[in-house]
Amino acid sequence: MQKIYFLIQAITFVIITPQASTAQCSNGRYHNFVFTNHQLTSDITYGSNIKSNNTTQTLKLDVYQPQGDVETSRPLIIIAHGGSFVGGSKTGGDVTSLCKDFAKMGYVVASMGYRLGMTRFPFPGPDSVDAGPALIRGMHDGKAAVRFFRKNARIGGNTYKIDTNNIYFAGVSAGGFIGLHMAYLDKQSEFPTYIDTIAQKGLGGGIEGLSGNPGYPSDFKALVNLCGALGDSAWIDAGDKPVLNMHGNQDKTVPYGSALIKLINTYPILQVDGSYSVAARANQMGLTNCFKTYWGQDHVPHSGGGVQYDTTLVISRNFLEHFVCGVPLNCNYTSPVVLQVGVDELINTSQIVVYPNPANYRATIDLSAFKARPVSIELMDALGRRVNYVSSITSSNYQLTKGNLSSGIYFINISDGNNVYRTKIIFE
Repeated sequence: MQKIYFLIQAITFVIITPQASTAQCSNGRYHNFVFTNHQLTSDITYGSNIKSNNTTQTLKLDVYQPQGDVETSRPLIIIAHGGSFVGGSKTGGDVTSLCKDFAKMGYVVASMGYRLGMTRFPFPGPDSVDAGPALIRGMHDGKAAVRFFRKNARIGGNTYKIDTNNIYFAGVSAGGFIGLHMAYLDKQSEFPTYIDTIAQKGLGGGIEGLSGNPGYPSDFKALVNLCGALGDSAWIDAGDKPVLNMHGNQDKTVPYGSALIKLINTYPILQVDGSYSVAARANQMGLTNCFKTYWGQDHVPHSGGGVQYDTTLVISRNFLEHFVCGVPLNCNYTSPVVLQVGVDELINTSQIVVYPNPANYRATIDLSAFKARPVSIELMDALGRRVNYVSSITSSNYQLTKGNLSSGIYFINISDGNNVYRTKIIFE
């Protein structure tokens, strides 16, 4: 009977909820910044459940919406932060920049908090019996977050103007674990035997869990996994959810491929399949998927900003735009996300001149095109590492010095708060 109820619910949502129209996509929405800012609503309760210490946690999320938007049926991205299931938050730097930027593209974005903690952390030390349940608590909370928006759309007046046929999930590190398990741990027979749902607290309710909003579907359309891993890639079957995987091949926190994971590089937990292995299985099963390797990079490189953040934002945008707007799937880095409103105020990159270039010790960046608007300048090396940063520059030019830097090519990111303009300098 319960299966029939869920089926009726799913059919109802398909019938009553329109897709994001192509008219929304035709003006650059979901590809560029078509809004200059976002509207934030914090600490919205979406459920509750028992933590590992047997106390009850009220589950909350923050919603980012495009400021001034008049559309009434918008795609939703739910994003889960990192922190090894013992730290991190919905306001962490690994997720908030993405929330703001996707809201400016026209999405509604929800940054969710979830239950943290392990009974054996830090002493005597967690193992799979302790860490596995922490992951399942996060998975249950993620499903409750999806159900919250479906319930609100159905009986709550659709407060957030969500298109429930266009719900996506994204996760960073531990949040990537949550998203992958929500997508592919979809059979009770796959439930890991080392997870004791009776002795461990807050794990009741089978695959769906008991974190809130029962009776509504918890599925989503596609997944963005940023440096997470899956307990077993064999759980991925033909016809499962599309996925974008992004991962540094030198990740020392979460394995890039299949390997033993250690909590905070100290406590051995269990063998997991990182993004490389997940992508390989997705290809084998014929799933729609993209895979980006951050060559030479460690864990969650996008959180440092700069080139790696830009790469993450652009490829994630391209992946999601395929489903929202029906454009061909493009797994590569293409044009950066730019501000599309107030086009007459945009600056042509050719107006930003760096001279001399190449330079021996010092170069001048011509900033006159910004007309004294404050800008920040970020200098990145060829590996995407930030080597210099200055902010609040209002002068018509800036003197960039080599200092102790090695000779070579460096990339310059100039931001006026709405757009990032890129050029490069060669120091000899």
